[in-house]
Amino acid sequence: MRSPRKTRERPLARAQGPEEVAGVRLTHPERVLYPEQGLTKRDLVEFYTRISEWILPHVIERPLSLLRCPEGRGKACFFQKHAGTGVPEHLKPVMIVEEKARREYLFLEDERGLISLAQMGVLEIHPWGSRVSRPEQPDRLTLDLDPGPGVAWPRVLETARRIRALLDRLGLASFAKTTGGKGLHVVVPLAPRQTWTLLKEFSRAIALEMARRFPREYTATLSKTDRDGKIFIDYLRNSRGATAIAAYSTRARVGAPVSTPVAWSELGNGLRSDRYTIRNLPKRLDTLRKDPWESFFKLRQDIPKAFVEKLDS
Repeated sequence: MRSPRKTRERPLARAQGPEEVAGVRLTHPERVLYPEQGLTKRDLVEFYTRISEWILPHVIERPLSLLRCPEGRGKACFFQKHAGTGVPEHLKPVMIVEEKARREYLFLEDERGLISLAQMGVLEIHPWGSRVSRPEQPDRLTLDLDPGPGVAWPRVLETARRIRALLDRLGLASFAKTTGGKGLHVVVPLAPRQTWTLLKEFSRAIALEMARRFPREYTATLSKTDRDGKIFIDYLRNSRGATAIAAYSTRARVGAPVSTPVAWSELGNGLRSDRYTIRNLPKRLDTLRKDPWESFFKLRQDIPKAFVEKLDS
């Protein structure tokens, strides 16, 4: 069994003015991005250089949507989907058809691109479920378990286990991660042989089946009027152009939480969605005896043939 990867200690110089990391020039490294914790742009860069081997497989060569907070999470933030002007050299453009027009998205290839995101004040990385080489063939399914008002955390954990059991019966291995927000993601790696239409229909069927079995506990509709006391099983992350927070990405939230892959055995009441942060995640990764998603990139699964045949009939 391959040993878990280790994070890398690479402290930055504390000189005043611009700094450089892996060939990427940092401006205003002292700028505070998480005021509650006093975490700076320099701290964010250090975090990503330490965990780069863990996050890069989840974000490289995928179209990205980026939540940028150039002045920190307490001030104006905005989503950036398209390349625009002044893009750092280590972020690459890719043309994608969007609503009958071609638009330029960004993707990254290596650690320099990751550091460039931090330099831009990106606090959340949201990749597509497909790669730039095959944008029309998604290779993962994501179900976002979003608890409404009045939902206790143990119910979120139980929902993830129920969905895993349902997917197991369909012959699909699945993985869990915290979102760094309120809920959990259940993620299914797929071979890039599906279409976006098929992926959305299948994920919708899973959400509807859960709502049918447990109508008092779950909803598959986005309407807020149907959310009190229920968990919204959000399948819409599987639409073309939709995104989900990347594994090991920071969130623009109090506490500097990080969306973190976990083993199914870790889904106990001691786990919270925002448990892992910029400050404590590197230690977790250093002490892991086994990567909880060790087989994730080795699996080449397909949406069950019976479901495809049912759609085609």
